[in-house]
Formats: sequence, structure tokens, C-alpha cells
Amino acid sequence: MLWFEGSIPDAINLAKLRSSVFVVVITGKDEQSAQLISSWEDDKVSEEAKNCCVAINVDAKSEPCVQFSQIYPVVCVPSSFFIGENGIPLEVIAGSVSAEELMKRINRVKQVRLTKKLEERQEQKKKGEEEAEVERRKMGKDVQDLKKKQEGDRTKRLLDERNREKAEEKAARDRVKQQIALDRADRAARYANTQEEEKTAKQALLQARQEDYEERREAAVRERSTIARIQFRLPDGSSFSNQFPSQSRLQEARHFAVQEVGKRYGNFTLATMFPRREFTSEDLDKTLLELDLAPSASIVLLPQSSRPTNTVIQSSDGGIWAVLGTLLYPLLAVWRFLSSFLFATPPPPGAASRGSGQPSGSYTNLASASDKAKRDTVNKDTVEKRPKDFKKDGKVCRLRTQEDSEDDNNTWNGNSTQQM
Repeated sequence: MLWFEGSIPDAINLAKLRSSVFVVVITGKDEQSAQLISSWEDDKVSEEAKNCCVAINVDAKSEPCVQFSQIYPVVCVPSSFFIGENGIPLEVIAGSVSAEELMKRINRVKQVRLTKKLEERQEQKKKGEEEAEVERRKMGKDVQDLKKKQEGDRTKRLLDERNREKAEEKAARDRVKQQIALDRADRAARYANTQEEEKTAKQALLQARQEDYEERREAAVRERSTIARIQFRLPDGSSFSNQFPSQSRLQEARHFAVQEVGKRYGNFTLATMFPRREFTSEDLDKTLLELDLAPSASIVLLPQSSRPTNTVIQSSDGGIWAVLGTLLYPLLAVWRFLSSFLFATPPPPGAASRGSGQPSGSYTNLASASDKAKRDTVNKDTVEKRPKDFKKDGKVCRLRTQEDSEDDNNTWNGNSTQQM
């Protein structure tokens, strides 16, 4: 193998002068480096490389190798770099290869180099043809323009006097048409600018609305996540409000309500009307955000009152008479109706008063007792079923307080002692 003995720059200049491939073989002191050198020293490889390559052997630890690696990174040792005329690596062989493989790589580099030269030549040829075509077109256009100019001058000299008026009219018509075209173009440009400005304004308005909506939504989310506004409604119709952190517990809100109302309503519970929900002792340990009371809510204070214990006993006493009256009263009414037709001849007045008066009175008393028992049952059931926490004033119901008297409690639904 004929290795180049000079420096790397000299080898590059020689490769350019010969139009050859510049080959750099990086080797060390190991066994693979020795095998790679042996492959390069093969007769066939040496002969093939002599015709197309300028090869230089560089030690991996030398200063030229360090300078070379700054431009072409040396990944491993040994390695072989095939560099073209433009400085681009055509092939890089990492490690040691056999002589046959090295021959294949050299032939591949030659083929690639020839292909690139052919492409460069074709590119140069194509570029030259394009330049020539442009030059020909330019020359032909100049000649054609010159001919047209000469013909026009000759025609102008011949027809100038004879067609002067027609030329002036034609020029006037051209000016008018040009002015019309300019006006149309100007109107079209103004219309396009107006449409573009309107479109831009609409887009800006939509963007501003979107940004405002996003800001409001973010503000609402932040406000919902931080503050809960609670309105406390009292049984007498009044109310008061306060703000709590949304992570506060319901117990804190109840403590605030106790401080505000004191012992005016005694023991009370908290509830919401829409949706209807009465909070239990377990809900007191939950946060306002967990109970859906943030960012705002309305809570009603419900006083707790005890129910009378004799209501059930009174209802059970009148229940038997109500059932008997309901069963017997229709039968007695049918019997009296039929007897009026079957016994058409009236009895003597005394007998009528003695005979029929007693049964009629018993029937009437029994029906009256049934009706009364039924009314008592209905009234007692109504008393049991009426809500204990509300008071009716005319057609308006309000929450009941401990200040309401027993007389007011007795007049629910109009069933007072005075009305009886």
C-alpha cells in the first residue's frame, strides 16, 4: 500500500489535484488496527486504491488525529474515512474489515463518486442549456421588438396625416376606458378594504367577548372556590347575611346564627327550601362547599317544638263510632226511602207519634252521632297532620315561634272552641 507521507492538508490538496478520493485511516496499537492495516496492504486493495484514492495513515493518539476529529468525529478506532472533493464523507468504515469487504467499499465509493460527478455534470449541462435558452429568448425578443418598432415607425409615417383624427379619437376612447377601469379597480379595492376591516372588527369583537367570558368564568370559579355568602332567614320573615370561607364547616355557620339570634327561638335546626333539605348533626362537620352552599345559599332557621301526647288517644276513641256511622247510615236511609212507598196509608196521628216517632228519633240520633263522630275524626286527623312548625294567618303560612299562644294553636284550619 502506497501511503501518503505528508500532512493531512497536503494530502487533501493532492487529492483535489488528481480528482481522487481522500482516505484517512485511523489506527492504534491494538489487534483490530493491525488487521485493518493488513487488509489495506493487500495487493488487490493497494492496486484499486492507487487508481482512485490518496490514502494517509494517522495514529489515533497523534496531533493530526485530534485536529481531524474536530471536523469529522472519530467514533471508534480503527476506522476509515472516504472523503469526497466537496469535503463530505462518502463512506465511513468503523472497525476492522477483511480485504474483500474493503474492496467492496472502495468500489461502492467509486460508484457513488461517479454518480455524483455525473449528476453534477448533468446539472451543469442543464444550467448551461437554461442560460442559453434565456439568452436566445432575449435575443429573439430584442430582434422582434426592433422589427415591430421599425414597422410601426414606417406605418406611422405613411398614415400619420391621413389617420390623425382617427388616432386622436382612439386615444380619447382608450383614455376613457382606462379611467373607467381605474375607477372600477379603485371601487373594488375600497370594497375589499371595507370587507376586510369589517371582518377584522368582528374578529376583534368576538375575541374580546371570548376573553371577557373567560375572565368572568375564571373569576366565578375563583370566587366559588374561596367564598360562600350565606343568608339566614328567620321565622318572623327577617334575615341577615354573612360571608364564610368555602372550606368552613356548617357548624361555624350555625354558631354564627346562634350568636345573632341568641335564645329568641330556642333550639333550632338549619334547612334549605329549594331544594328542601334539613341538615342533620352529621352535616355540621361537612364544609360549605361539600354541602353545595358555595358561592351563595339561603338557610332557614326552624325552631323545634314538642307535639301533644293525647292526640292519638282522642283519635282512637272516635274511630269506632265513625266506622259504625259510615256503615249503618246508608242502610237506614234506604230503609226510610222504601218504607215511604210500601206504607202509603199514614197511621193515626197519635199512633204515628207513638209508633214511628221512636224509631225515627233513634235513626236520627244514630245518624247524628255518626256524623259527629266522623267530623271529630276528620278534625282530629287534621290536627295530627297539620305541620307543627307553621302558623296560618289568613291565606299566608309563616314559621311558628315559641311566642305564639295556645289560642292561636287551637284555631288552625278554623277548628277553634269559639267556632264550635
